[in-house]
Amino acid sequence: MTTRKPSESRIRTRMARTGESYATARAALATARTTPKPVTDAGWALRGGLHAETSNVTNVLAHLRGDAGGPQLSEAMLLGVGGGLGAGYMLWEVKGQTPNLILGFRYRWSLHDWAERTMDRLGVGYQVRTTGSSKAAASALTDLLAEGTPVIIAPDRQVVGYWHLPPEPALAGRGRPVFAGARRSPLVAYAATDDGIRLDDRNFAPLTVDPVTLGEARARVSSTKNRMIVVHTVPETFALADAVRAGIADCVAHLDARANTVALPAWGKWSRMVTDRRNTKGWPQVYAKGGMATTLLSIWEHAEPAGLTGGNLRDLYADFLDEAAPLLGDSADAAADAAALFREAARRWHEVAETALPWDVPEYARVRELIATISAGVAAGDTATAERAEAADALWDLLAEYDRTLPAEPDLTRLSEGIQAIYDTEREAVAALRHVVG
Repeated sequence: MTTRKPSESRIRTRMARTGESYATARAALATARTTPKPVTDAGWALRGGLHAETSNVTNVLAHLRGDAGGPQLSEAMLLGVGGGLGAGYMLWEVKGQTPNLILGFRYRWSLHDWAERTMDRLGVGYQVRTTGSSKAAASALTDLLAEGTPVIIAPDRQVVGYWHLPPEPALAGRGRPVFAGARRSPLVAYAATDDGIRLDDRNFAPLTVDPVTLGEARARVSSTKNRMIVVHTVPETFALADAVRAGIADCVAHLDARANTVALPAWGKWSRMVTDRRNTKGWPQVYAKGGMATTLLSIWEHAEPAGLTGGNLRDLYADFLDEAAPLLGDSADAAADAAALFREAARRWHEVAETALPWDVPEYARVRELIATISAGVAAGDTATAERAEAADALWDLLAEYDRTLPAEPDLTRLSEGIQAIYDTEREAVAALRHVVG
């Protein structure tokens, strides 16, 4: 039987319409029923992934264990073992800029130690290296790559270039104003070539950044001191049963916390702020002079896997609970109940994203298409550089225009109700999770 790959334009259109990730959209459109074999570049298999941090660790462990190292850990399993889900809502306001919406979906989403904590739980050996010298950092990275050692680094998304985010001086008038710390994006550097440093940021084809640009991106947030993680030891077997239960316990404790910024109550707070006309942080006051289009896009891009963050992760966590069920004994039924509820939460997140940036508004459909073009372009690697850049230029210009005058009045009441429904569903899911860990 002859099979054909779906065209990139069809993949992008499906991503924009459904909110699916590049891999999911591609698989849905493919005529083959088997997953395509990953492209191997300089000995590194480009496996893709949904979320930056979880896919980094998943892919590094898979690389170091190799085909003879036994069953590989899935990205879903790494997410669950690492504490699973989080919840968080922040509206970052800087004078002279449009407000920046930040939503958190991973366990301890506001902190940057997820990879280390997860590898500690699995008994993986690693070293964290830092230096205040950009020259020393570049030299150390080059030496490790020459040895064939992949390295997890966290450069600034805007400076590294291939996501084509606008530079800071232009943020007030074009696109999303993101403070530097929130722009850090972990990824894997796996090879140095004549063209530059090869990176794995969930892409399926080689993605190259020149060493000077990468050095500037790593140094952009000075507090990180050019931080990199080098994994050196992977155990032959993992004590998964204990790691799974510990991860679920972390997830319950994190989501159950009373904090209204970094735990489930954040969704309740957000639901109220969307329609609160009296509170100075309420959206009717915050967006009285414009800027809401950028935030509406942020909701869609945070919640849906088609954007750069990986989406709300609820479906991925449900997959983890399914995969972990054989390790949970008598708690397997409670895990199945929780998985069903988190899948329901994922469906509700899709509804909220659709309410924020509806497909049936042509201007918003175009914005979604541009985001899909950028994300699909990153997945396609170096061959799509020009296409990504063109889409980004059009996107930031449209957002600046729509921030001044919205193409359609948002249904804030429906948006608030949808967020509240998520809050209620996820509280029910956490209640089911409590039965898993007793």
